Amino acid sequence: MTEIGEQITHPVLKEYSNEIFGLPSCRLSTAPVTYPEAVSEMEAHIAAMRTGEHDELLWFLEHPPLYTAGTGAQESDLLSPEKFPVFKSGRGGQFTYHGPGQRVVYVMLDLNHRGRDVRRFVQQLQNWIINALNECGLQARADSAHIGVWVDRPDLGENRADKIAAIGVRLRKWISFHGISINVSPDLTHFNGIVPCGIADQSVTSLKALGMDISMTELDEALIKTFQSSFEID
Repeated sequence: MTEIGEQITHPVLKEYSNEIFGLPSCRLSTAPVTYPEAVSEMEAHIAAMRTGEHDELLWFLEHPPLYTAGTGAQESDLLSPEKFPVFKSGRGGQFTYHGPGQRVVYVMLDLNHRGRDVRRFVQQLQNWIINALNECGLQARADSAHIGVWVDRPDLGENRADKIAAIGVRLRKWISFHGISINVSPDLTHFNGIVPCGIADQSVTSLKALGMDISMTELDEALIKTFQSSFEID
């Protein structure tokens, strides 16, 4: 179990200038972080943001295997409650899985300065993921019916699309926390214990399952590189 003090400034930042890219602080946890630890750290950080003690933060991490239930979760969508620990989460959305091989980024931004528009913020998060995946060589898209990011799979059937990234956020006094998760190389069978995001008729995928050899560091670099263009302030 990692200690919060083991967070480091993300090494990818050495390649980029905050002045050029307008980045928030970017922190990387080098060992898996338990969900209660992550929530506690986010709560403390956004409280300090409100008083001006902390700046905006993108926190890059992985979790040990677990399920989280968002505010819209239906009990019937938890198919195997004994499989992994289950945590209630204050974020929006339904059930999701987190675990090794999945990049989680907790996004703590001050929308008082970026625009008080929840719908626009979620669209920016979707665009950020899409832009980063495109930087890695993968075409992905949003879905007008569901929040998240999807990859079309015509090889598996007409109109087939698999989900590669999830979004679940919460706002407190217009400061965001929780964030995004992107499947790099997780064990996809671990999603079988839930109905991911309440969508029973579509599957999940990962960069690895799509035959793409993209490391976590390479994905992080793409996310950092595309942040400013995805979150332009009017």
